Amino acid sequence: MLFGFFGKTWAGRDISLTSSTKLSLPNPSLFLSFLAPAKPRISAFSSLHSSSRVSNISRAISSSTGGSITDGNEHALSGIRANYAGVRLEEIVAMDIGKVRLDSWISSRVGGISRARVQSSIRLGLVRVNGRVIDKVSHNVKAGDKVDCTISELQPLKAEAEDIPLDIVYEDDHVLVVNKPAHMVVHPAPGNATGTLVNGILHHCSLPTVAFSSGEIFSDAEDSCDDEFRDLSVDNTTFEASVRPGIVHRLDKGTSGLLVVAKDEHSHAHLSEQFKLHTIQRVYVSLTSGVPSPLAGRIDIPIGRDSNNRIRMAAIPGATNSKQARHAASRYKVIEKLAGGGSALVEWRLETGRTHQIRAHAKYLGVPLLGDEVYGGTKKMVFSLLQPRTPSACHAQLSKLVSGFERPCLHAMALGFRHPHTGKNIHFSCPPPADFAEILSQLRRMVTVKTWHSAYNILAYIFFLL
Repeated sequence: MLFGFFGKTWAGRDISLTSSTKLSLPNPSLFLSFLAPAKPRISAFSSLHSSSRVSNISRAISSSTGGSITDGNEHALSGIRANYAGVRLEEIVAMDIGKVRLDSWISSRVGGISRARVQSSIRLGLVRVNGRVIDKVSHNVKAGDKVDCTISELQPLKAEAEDIPLDIVYEDDHVLVVNKPAHMVVHPAPGNATGTLVNGILHHCSLPTVAFSSGEIFSDAEDSCDDEFRDLSVDNTTFEASVRPGIVHRLDKGTSGLLVVAKDEHSHAHLSEQFKLHTIQRVYVSLTSGVPSPLAGRIDIPIGRDSNNRIRMAAIPGATNSKQARHAASRYKVIEKLAGGGSALVEWRLETGRTHQIRAHAKYLGVPLLGDEVYGGTKKMVFSLLQPRTPSACHAQLSKLVSGFERPCLHAMALGFRHPHTGKNIHFSCPPPADFAEILSQLRRMVTVKTWHSAYNILAYIFFLL
């Protein structure tokens, strides 16, 4: 069955929405088949109707009416669920629960709300456990605890709207998909307070904005979260509340490609759940230093912070799933060998979404991405690797090519997810940008020239013998 947007073109790209869509990518070998993901376990407070616990959710509509909405009036509550300000949860923790964090437990009881919003409410002193105010989000609750929580007001965004050109691939009232250029930071951070994707989205969506100071933002390098899609939550309540709803997952500054942004809190919660369940479909392409061996495979090596470099992650064989290293799995396939085996075009499909996952796993394979100075794909290393594999006539061209590397050669080419409101599977693809395409083209020409040069030498030798 075909749905309404089938065959629609948005910003020059073909978009297909079907119940089970297959998308043809620019290269047949990069064919991406999207399977219908499991329905997110999020509902309009449907989890609050169990008779095995004492629960109550209410929200004051206005001081003038004095009215309230309870779990007996779920329909009215669902109509205002995009804000949640003032929603109150009173519940006794079930007897069968194990060890669980307070923020996680509240998020599971209020369907559709973001974790960062709950954490903000906790830090503002709006949560009591057994009558005592708890402002620590990691506080563990246990069976029999009585939790009283009031959801905080949605804080204004703490970033300035900027009229930044954005390559919008798709947009509706609930989500937008953007093709992020390389060198653009996703969210404000020290040294990148302006010119970020968030700044551009604020202007594009005409969202309320307030200027921020460096004290209200945090550095991605110091983010202790290993998941690239996890809530952008840190100890600063103002910033974490201000960023939501919006950014669901991140791409590194140097990575180009597709990224989905939620335009309301309901969409944010649903998309975050899909990332958590690993049902988001993502395909990346990269250029590597050398050729992976074997040519296709699955890497199942935990990733954690590099103890010697805080801005770098590391694949840590044998590590357990902990704060130091978390489960990470990537599938890769060599699409094309380049420059006589000095490089390769590689497709990546992620089973998990750890920070720098592809870059760390590529380094573990011994084939860091071209231009990735942090993970070993330095200009010096790349030149020493490619120089013996190219004819001397191309060395000047090679030197110019390598010296022009400005970022890791990594592009998020395909993205698919279940629409948080319609439930339909939507899928997008976008070819690599000009800088990536130019490097690929030159690497292809180098191997062509070398092959011709070798053939010429052979013919010359045969002529000499004659």
